[in-house]
Amino acid sequence: MMPSIPVADGSYSALVTAVNWVERLLIGNLGTSIAILAIAGVGFAMLQGYLPVRNGVRVFIGCFILFGAPLIAQGFATALRGEQNFAPQPSAPMTNIPTAQREPTKANPFDPYAGATVPH
Repeated sequence: MMPSIPVADGSYSALVTAVNWVERLLIGNLGTSIAILAIAGVGFAMLQGYLPVRNGVRVFIGCFILFGAPLIAQGFATALRGEQNFAPQPSAPMTNIPTAQREPTKANPFDPYAGATVPH
């Protein structure tokens, strides 16, 4: 979430606040839910043959651009400043979570189908 940018007189711009609200709305839970339903609906329409694959791919690319917009804008800003580091900085170091070791299961000697197909 980006803070509102103060204007020259020290107050916060209503326009910037509104744009930040729309950004949080589109990239937040509501936007994610709408994108999931849109992709599911488009996929179902493509399976039924009502929608060409080309139009379905457009919806997928639109969702990709919508949710990737902050990272895309950051990449453009970094490129315009002339910096060489285009990778986003990680927020926290990744740690390995140890997994518990299980004992191997013992084979069950009973086989209910042993000899069922062998004639006597």
